[in-house]
Amino acid sequence: MSTPRLPEIPPDQMTEAQKKAAAEFAEGRGYAVRGPFAAMLRSPEVMLRAKAMGDYLRFKSSIPPRLNELAIILGARYWGQNYEWHAHRALAEKAGLRPEIATAIADGRRPKNLSIDEEVVVDFCTELYSNRCVSDDTYARALKLFGEQGIVDLTAVNGYYALIAMMLNVARVPLPAGAQRQLDPMPR
Repeated sequence: MSTPRLPEIPPDQMTEAQKKAAAEFAEGRGYAVRGPFAAMLRSPEVMLRAKAMGDYLRFKSSIPPRLNELAIILGARYWGQNYEWHAHRALAEKAGLRPEIATAIADGRRPKNLSIDEEVVVDFCTELYSNRCVSDDTYARALKLFGEQGIVDLTAVNGYYALIAMMLNVARVPLPAGAQRQLDPMPR
């Protein structure tokens, strides 16, 4: 990856609004502003609103964590986003996603031997990214499993992590120290 475009801002170079937003972020998350949020700190209000949405989607979504993280890594694969992949693959597996599912996604393959709920999430996310919508069949299967709130939450997690991937890609945020690139660009 090339030189970061929007690197972390040293505290002594932050505006008062940035300092206030960084403190609010750290208080809520328990760690300093980093990754995509370091880039977003140039617009403190955007960063804090993105954090709030992310807090809901990561920690309170109606979609179970295993499936929510599956959706996140599908988006990371779509965007070729190694930072996002690095952050969420381990979380997906910790939440119960089988490693071979993540490996298939990393390789750009459709995973095999999916459970019914995993298949619905893979179909929903894949259709949403590929077609910019979901078929009636996929919508009906997702609605049956997750209800209307689940449809909204699953759509929102895709949109939110697309925002995060775009921010990471535009800002050229490097992987954390010691992390290895795991995704090769997908052919277009």
